[in-house]
Amino acid sequence: MILLALSIVSNFYAGTFATANVSNPVTDIILDNVPVVNVDFIFVDGPLFMWMFVGVLLLARPQRIPFVFNGLALFILVRSGFIILTHIGPFPTRSTFDLNAIMQSFTFGGDLFFSGHTGAPFLLALMFWKDSRLRFAFLAATALFGAAVLLGHLHYSIDVFAAFFISYGIHDLAKFLFRRDREFFDAANGARNRRQLSKLGFARRWA
Repeated sequence: MILLALSIVSNFYAGTFATANVSNPVTDIILDNVPVVNVDFIFVDGPLFMWMFVGVLLLARPQRIPFVFNGLALFILVRSGFIILTHIGPFPTRSTFDLNAIMQSFTFGGDLFFSGHTGAPFLLALMFWKDSRLRFAFLAATALFGAAVLLGHLHYSIDVFAAFFISYGIHDLAKFLFRRDREFFDAANGARNRRQLSKLGFARRWA
């Protein structure tokens, strides 16, 4: 929980710094050839629905919380590091949107590389990979959000496509750094039996 809070603070300062030092836009082979589409609802409200869904999943099985929180914290920290390195300006033609109070704390305008809309659901898909329904749900969200930020010209193509590779690396790093949390996570997902849950300190009755 502490690591997640620190990562959110780092994201705020990284996004603010990148936006204050933003430079000129560049050309993009996809955005140059695709007309702008209004993706306001998907871009702003889509992630809120996704995170509410994630909250339900975590409350249903609290053993999942440590690994998911620490993995997301690592994701935000890594992305914050990338954000402050290069300050390319937003694409000249882009979809307009009204950010709610929550989104204003995470989206700043100059925080382009890499796409959090694409990377976060893909990271969740990797975390829940053994559950086919959740895997496909998060992969669908990844495809939807990735397409939306491209059609809305809200991210450059490199921001979107690089997110898959970086998120994959973050997931592997999270499994290495938070091994114990991963064991709790796997146990909660049914990868281990009740005896293993008891061994890990989360003994409980299963219906």
